[in-house]
Amino acid sequence: MKRKTIFFGAIIAAAVVAGASLFYFLYLGNPSRQALARVNEEKITVKEFNQELAKLEDPLRQMYREEPLPFLEGMIVKKLLLQEAKKQGLSSSPKTYKDVTKDSLPPEEMLIAELMKKKFGSPPEVTRKEVESFYSLFKDQMKGKTLNEVAPFIEQMIREGKQRQQVEQFVRELQSSAKIEIEQGRLRRIAVKPPESNSEEDFKKAIGSGKPVVVDFGANSCIPCRQMRPILKEVERDYSGKTHVLVIDVYKHQDLAREYKIQLIPTLIFFDSKGKEAFRHVGVMNKEKIAAKLKEIGMAL
Repeated sequence: MKRKTIFFGAIIAAAVVAGASLFYFLYLGNPSRQALARVNEEKITVKEFNQELAKLEDPLRQMYREEPLPFLEGMIVKKLLLQEAKKQGLSSSPKTYKDVTKDSLPPEEMLIAELMKKKFGSPPEVTRKEVESFYSLFKDQMKGKTLNEVAPFIEQMIREGKQRQQVEQFVRELQSSAKIEIEQGRLRRIAVKPPESNSEEDFKKAIGSGKPVVVDFGANSCIPCRQMRPILKEVERDYSGKTHVLVIDVYKHQDLAREYKIQLIPTLIFFDSKGKEAFRHVGVMNKEKIAAKLKEIGMAL
């Protein structure tokens, strides 16, 4: 009898554990219920985060997968603006059949636009003195144009700058009065590992290998640098054994970046078979031009 009691007790315990696990995975573990942040008790879930992220194009989307916090902070600001719009009793203008085009804004963005229109409908004033001060400060960059010629352009720049400051101040006020909670642990768990880069040791081995080398001095946080990665992978694949293709992160290897006087990224530096710099290019470079340059500096065909 005692054995039966223990046996049934074990079955019941296992069922409870299985039920709890099932509840977690089907309910609490569901991305639509997992909160990444709470803004005045309103959730931003993992599912919502992924849906918004999916609207972006690579490499920006992948960059935010690696560093999700800035994107989440943008979603928090959007949530605050929507809450403020609803608090003020605003509603987006109803659409007619003439308004339904591929370029029309989604309802939430239309609501935010209504809030911005109400809050900042009147453009900030720009005085003549401000225009004159700006012109005096940047006169050397005006290419000989007179104040009267560039005054409208300067006035617009100053006005847009003031508008940005007003919006930023408004957002800061909303943030300071809001209750914002970010689930840092969950945010870390959804982050993906950034792509690997080469080490200083890899660099020294490559330029001493007796083969031509192309080195991309860049960073994972730089969009043009990330655009170069698939191009460089193709070059490495197509010319395997004939050349070395490296990626050096300028933030991880600042000494190398200083040694080669890297000022802008991405900077591609081509080294000949003797390890001497033969050519450099700032910005994105296509596969054909990279291959042509490698052949020019001695890559075997």
